[in-house]
Amino acid sequence: MNDEDLTYLLYDLESDRVERKEQVSDADKIRQAICAFANDLPNHRQPGVIFVGVNDHGNCVNTPITDRLLLTLADMRSDGNILPLPTMSVEKKTLNVCELAVVIVEPSDGPPVRYKGVTWIRVGPRRAIASVEEERRLSEKRRAKALTFDASPVREASINDLDVRLFEEEYLPSAVALDIIEQNQRSQEDKLSSLRFITPDGLPTVLGILIIGKDPRRFIPGAYIQFVRFEGDSLTTTIKHQAELGGSLVDQLRRLDEIIMANISAALDLSSSTTQVQTPDYPIAALQQLIRNAIMHRTYEVSNAPTRIYWFPNRIEIYNPGGPYGQINRDNFGSPGLTDYRNPYLAEALKNLGYIQRFGVGIAIARQELRKNGNPPPEFTVEDTNILALVRSRL
Repeated sequence: MNDEDLTYLLYDLESDRVERKEQVSDADKIRQAICAFANDLPNHRQPGVIFVGVNDHGNCVNTPITDRLLLTLADMRSDGNILPLPTMSVEKKTLNVCELAVVIVEPSDGPPVRYKGVTWIRVGPRRAIASVEEERRLSEKRRAKALTFDASPVREASINDLDVRLFEEEYLPSAVALDIIEQNQRSQEDKLSSLRFITPDGLPTVLGILIIGKDPRRFIPGAYIQFVRFEGDSLTTTIKHQAELGGSLVDQLRRLDEIIMANISAALDLSSSTTQVQTPDYPIAALQQLIRNAIMHRTYEVSNAPTRIYWFPNRIEIYNPGGPYGQINRDNFGSPGLTDYRNPYLAEALKNLGYIQRFGVGIAIARQELRKNGNPPPEFTVEDTNILALVRSRL
């Protein structure tokens, strides 16, 4: 959008594509507006705009537009409260001599979008919580959109291939606000569809099969994790322990955490005469971040290989069967805050389940935890079709 378009919207008091805020003190309402514009219930197919630094009539209030304010607005995209991730930009603009922060929110390809588990929409000049019928309309809009692989239907599957108990008891409460669930006006199909586990036509999606599928490998052969611990430093040495972790990703990640904990060793720090501190050879938080990144960013579409974890006496190798995606390439891989999503709805699901705290910081957290533990930094080998993360032991 150019400055002329923005100026027109700034003073168009009848438009439902505009939100005006004097400052960012009420961050909840700004996030609700981002969510509503992303959902685009009126089907404008045009961006919504939030102006910060003006009153309800579009008059300038001279709010200082600092770098910190802009960063605060930009962080609203990736802090994990709005899911799936909205497509938005934040800029500092001067319109009619008024300095403003401008947030431009694009309509989502995969509505409904939720803020803290609640679907917000725009109804004329105000925001509102979507009704059952409005959520159904948002789900229907996905039919006309280009879908990522994780949102595409698995035509050989039926709803009977999904573990509905797991969905109702574990996933739904993590993804949707409790008061919305308590209204209990939505059918099971509506719930599954609004969370992208089935299509509006009732077919399970790749996401549904991965997260709550009874047997994901029946439909997605590479949907498992291979763990191997070797006695020596090469692939030809004796195997000490191995496991293939199948089932839903919920089950896989739980079992994997148990395996990691069982294989980490700890050393006693005898430098102090009064205390003995156990220091692990690997910090579990770093391994979790790198492994979950591999599971989230891998390709499930063009490779039947599993996510692999090879544990040697002096290092751990984590293989992701999927090369760089989108704006990520070999040169900028691992740069702080820079990320793109081959599987955006899988990323949303892992965030809802608590396996991701916020987006774009997994590698940064892994580096920090390794440094604190005394390990060397992680090493990455980035190829067109796979990525290797190598973590060396501190011992």
